[in-house]
Amino acid sequence: MKPKKPTAGAGNLDRIVAAARQSREQRERDYREQALKMYPWICGRCTREFTLQNLHELTVHHRDHDHDHNPPDGSNWELLCLYCHDNEHQRREEALRGGADAAGRPANGATFNPFADLKALLESGKKNAGR
Repeated sequence: MKPKKPTAGAGNLDRIVAAARQSREQRERDYREQALKMYPWICGRCTREFTLQNLHELTVHHRDHDHDHNPPDGSNWELLCLYCHDNEHQRREEALRGGADAAGRPANGATFNPFADLKALLESGKKNAGR
């Protein structure tokens, strides 16, 4: 059996992927620049203020989570710091899972029940006290 020759399709696919990445990066730069001109440099959640020195920590969050929905009036954007942006996406992931974490436990509920065996402990204490 002859070894397969690399096809021109593989190189073409690489060019398509590179062009798509470049296009996405350009789109992101464009809406980020627009949002930074439009809104004050303050996180919309924690109200942390930003300067040129730390502006790289301020992100543009898409309220509807659709990165291709970029209306020119900026109505789908809000500026969030890295931490609040991560928190927003984590909350969305938890909501999509029905409020459970990766192991299926309630995301915000307690996992330890200090009274789980209270009845058994009380009964064993009564038995030991009678001896």
